[in-house]
Amino acid sequence: MSVSRIRPPFASAAGGARNAYHRAVADVRECAQCGTPFTPQREHARFCSPRCRMAWNREHAGVAAAPAVAIDWSVIAMTEAAGRLAVAGAWELHRVAAAVGETVWWITLVDATLVRYHTRDYERALADKDVRRRKTEGTLAGLRYVRNQLGKSVEPAEFVRPAVGDDGAGGWTWRPLPEPGLETLTPRARQWELNRYHAYQERLAERDIARTFARCTEFLAQAAGLVDRSP
Repeated sequence: MSVSRIRPPFASAAGGARNAYHRAVADVRECAQCGTPFTPQREHARFCSPRCRMAWNREHAGVAAAPAVAIDWSVIAMTEAAGRLAVAGAWELHRVAAAVGETVWWITLVDATLVRYHTRDYERALADKDVRRRKTEGTLAGLRYVRNQLGKSVEPAEFVRPAVGDDGAGGWTWRPLPEPGLETLTPRARQWELNRYHAYQERLAERDIARTFARCTEFLAQAAGLVDRSP
């Protein structure tokens, strides 16, 4: 049976979800504030310098692009989607795969929104002593790899496999994957995608899917809670 990928409502925005999520990272971009061409050092980089980023934030205050109320309902949808996987032990593969695809889209949407528009709050959450920064960042990078592969029409079922614990209880884990072919990407985009692939293999492969989602949603909800809600 072919597994349909469930996408949240935002997926039909301009350019479509596939373009929005798996478009190769350009070697050169225009700064969102001053228009100067620059080479991005991070996947979501939008500004050529900290000065431009601060100027843009002063003008927009993060509200026009990502208002707190929109983040709040996105976090709710993300948490609900992840919660469904916690009771998916007895589900059939096609149902689990569809739920995994939906949850990945929500998590990576919230993550990208916070990184782009509320960087300080995101960094504050990562710096919390109770957050394992490297593990959390690696897990999110692995989910970005899944997101990009889904955007290339890879079926969610290809990432999922059943697992049986020592107590005989069923569950679902991430399937180890072969290294992807990235010959068509630019060198910088190829390196970023390889980094995401290695993060997937290190932080997701053979690990429990529900626990992966629980870790990410807990962290992102914490980061979202730091966003300024004043008018």
